[in-house]
Amino acid sequence: MTRKNPDPANMTFWDHLEVFRWSLIRIAAALAVFFVLSFTAMPYIFDGFILGATSSDFFLYRWFSKLSGALPFIPDFSDDRFSVDIININVASQFMTHMSVSFWMAVILLFPYIVFELWLFVKPALYPHEKKGIATAFCFGTFMFYIGCAVGYCIVFPFTFRFLVEYTLGTHIVNQISLNSYMSNFFGMVFIMGLVFEMPPLAWVLSKLGVLHRDILKKYRRHAIVLLLIAAAVITPSGDPFTMMLVFIPLYLLYEIAVCIVKEKPVEADTQ
Repeated sequence: MTRKNPDPANMTFWDHLEVFRWSLIRIAAALAVFFVLSFTAMPYIFDGFILGATSSDFFLYRWFSKLSGALPFIPDFSDDRFSVDIININVASQFMTHMSVSFWMAVILLFPYIVFELWLFVKPALYPHEKKGIATAFCFGTFMFYIGCAVGYCIVFPFTFRFLVEYTLGTHIVNQISLNSYMSNFFGMVFIMGLVFEMPPLAWVLSKLGVLHRDILKKYRRHAIVLLLIAAAVITPSGDPFTMMLVFIPLYLLYEIAVCIVKEKPVEADTQ
């Protein structure tokens, strides 16, 4: 005899925990499968993808090397000899990096499914009009997360990494980049940009819940610009205006998108 799913309106606290437990089990099973696939494929993609920014063959460097001669404010990436050797100083670092990178690759690939499982858990507690809005926000948020990760990988991390590698405090100092240092900066930049690009979906959800309105974002636009400039300077410690603007412009566009998609403040009816 099969057990029927309980009515969401009559579910107890323990019933909700049971539903959440099965969601976690399904997510863990899917992560295990994709972890094995990522672990198997990692040796074939690590050099070309993860370590792409360590060589002058990286597509961003080639593009900007063609533009650096025509536009003087663009950083000079014309050095075809640029190459960074990543060193390993711990016995187990390569194996542990293989494990951790495979796990995070599985998380990135499964991000839409993880969001879907969380949506199934939250869905019974929402009203019909809220379900439609939150479902749209989840889909939009997933798309924006991937766009942010792509911006972090293609633009933010390569510019920051190359500046820091080529920066010298003295002529007798030789930079030797460890594997752990490279990977922590790589994932930090990529995931930070992925999370930053969640700004419009988050603003839209807060607007649907009545917490945020368009007038608030317009009122504090100048304050937001200052904060976004500070965030761009923190994310890209290179210091040159061009690299900072490459980060600031997407952040500012995200803010303007948030301004456009949130609701206007509801007009309160006059009371006699």
